[in-house]
Amino acid sequence: MEDKASLWPRAGASEKIDFTNRVGKAMSTLSPDLDSGYFMRCLEEVANIGDTKSLTLSDMVRTCVSLQGSRSNGSE
Repeated sequence: MEDKASLWPRAGASEKIDFTNRVGKAMSTLSPDLDSGYFMRCLEEVANIGDTKSLTLSDMVRTCVSLQGSRSNGSE
């Protein structure tokens, strides 16, 4: 989780799948929408938008959780 986010685009598919499966299992207890598929899409988007040099994977996961929260609150 403390790896630099800038490494995400260069990670292999199996590493990304493993990471998003672990995060999805942990976070789906907060919301069923926070599954591994959501994290794969979100992390790809976050890593490809803007400068991630100072961010960690943990920062990106928090961003994804907060984005999902804002989407859920906006749909009520």
